[in-house]
Amino acid sequence: MSIDCNTSAPITIRPAVLADAPDMAEVHMRSWEVAYKDFVPSNYIKQQNATRPELWQRILSEMKRPQYVIQKNGATVGIMCVAPPQDDDLSEDFYELHGIYLHPDCYRQGIGTQAMGFAFDIARNLGKKTMTVWVFAENANSIKFYEKCGFEADGKTKTLDCGKPLTAIRMKKDL
Repeated sequence: MSIDCNTSAPITIRPAVLADAPDMAEVHMRSWEVAYKDFVPSNYIKQQNATRPELWQRILSEMKRPQYVIQKNGATVGIMCVAPPQDDDLSEDFYELHGIYLHPDCYRQGIGTQAMGFAFDIARNLGKKTMTVWVFAENANSIKFYEKCGFEADGKTKTLDCGKPLTAIRMKKDL
């Protein structure tokens, strides 16, 4: 699936519906293949990607956290989840970006920055004071992106099993 993101058309972001599941799975798979290829084992990426279509059907059926699709020219070019934090050491003043994935054809087009603005607005409108996000410590491109958006590491880490142990760092931004 190739997506044309090199147009001046604006993006739209809207709540996901069940019919978005196939496109969301596709974006998630393509993003993992490119963004994580240098530090997540390829067999693990393939394993995870094989589950994405069913996973997104289930996520959107259950809708435990708000999911959003990012669209350009009518095509889904990204997905994201902004919801209460998963960490119990944070107060009610915090909100979390649980994930943002863009189709690789749309990297470095300003779409992620616009989506982050949308996420910040959601949190601010709910009266939240700080946004957090977890990112792999080896994911230099994502860390640079989050830093550009005003995030900084807060010292909290965790280890995730992604075919090998990987450290994730928590970043935060005051809103």
